[in-house]
Amino acid sequence: MREVDVVGVRVEMPSNHPIVLLRESSGERYLPIWIGAVEATAIAFAQQGVVPPRPLTHDLLKDVLDATGNGLEEVRIVEVRDGVFYAQLVLASGVEVSARPSDSIALALRTGSRIVCADDVLDEAGLAVPAEQEDEVEKFREFLDHVTPDDFESR
Repeated sequence: MREVDVVGVRVEMPSNHPIVLLRESSGERYLPIWIGAVEATAIAFAQQGVVPPRPLTHDLLKDVLDATGNGLEEVRIVEVRDGVFYAQLVLASGVEVSARPSDSIALALRTGSRIVCADDVLDEAGLAVPAEQEDEVEKFREFLDHVTPDDFESR
């Protein structure tokens, strides 16, 4: 397993589908995962520190975990099969719960939990970005600085 950081979310063109982009913490591989608009909004809210007036689903789940004393220790992206990614939530009690990566990432951002990815997943679906292409990544980061959750609403 390798630790990954959340670079951000964006809308992939021309398909108009949101993706979350992860980056290997100590490496040059990126992992794009296509996600739903609701999850993209949840991830963007967490990254921007937006606190809704009432808890959304991922906020509620965090509150439930906190209230029961069984916090989220780690998110593991464990498999990709037929283009579909699979994740596990690892709770403080040691219990592992199967989950979608998008929901897992949204929850990890709210709890400050570590996100790791299986080497096999990075080998199969990761994209190596050599240092000379980092300017493209910088453009993506600039895009992320200006994107708002409203950009992910269904049309």
